[in-house]
Amino acid sequence: MWSLRWRRLRHHRRAAGTPLEACWSAPLPKGRQDWQTQSYLVCDAEMSSLELASGKLLSLGWVAIENGRIALASAEHHLVASADSVGQSAGIHQLRDCDLEGAESEEAVLARFCAAAQGRLLVFHHAPLDLAYLNRASKRYFNAPLLLPYLDTLALELRRLQRREDQPRKGELTLAGCRHRYGLPDYPAHNALVDALATAELFLAIASHRAGVDSGGKNRTSRLAELL
Repeated sequence: MWSLRWRRLRHHRRAAGTPLEACWSAPLPKGRQDWQTQSYLVCDAEMSSLELASGKLLSLGWVAIENGRIALASAEHHLVASADSVGQSAGIHQLRDCDLEGAESEEAVLARFCAAAQGRLLVFHHAPLDLAYLNRASKRYFNAPLLLPYLDTLALELRRLQRREDQPRKGELTLAGCRHRYGLPDYPAHNALVDALATAELFLAIASHRAGVDSGGKNRTSRLAELL
């Protein structure tokens, strides 16, 4: 986490007085702690394009994990106002232009996100895409990238398969494909909150699987560092 601390110091003056600065005030996770003692914020975003240059953030959903359990009361789903049409992407996420009428501003949604993320470790499935959009928004409104610690369930599963010398087949690293390996049920895809909940369940399955049991048949404590 030292690299993250250093990068925050470099951007601290720019982010001063913003919701991002308040988010940074919380202590960073400690790798030696039991993973269940860490708070998490599992997130998913829907966009109008997979290309950052032409796409817009359309919705953001999240749910917290506390003490190794999904805190359903923490779940939030926010639509993001856009000056541009969603175009053909509506066929994927089912969000139409009329659905975004009266939606919140991107800045307001990002501020709520920062408040929810304070003191929590972010979790995504395929983090680079979501973070690209969130970091762009953070730079626009808060003058700095998010610089928040995160885990990626896709990357965790890829590492697990590589350790077993398994070559992932097409579709095996999608959210649905990863859930299937852990016996989790199918959910409708491409709704930000539903996908956040689905990712939260997958993360708990991955973390519990890695913890396993000891030689005496008891649940083994797994350190957070084993997931980072």
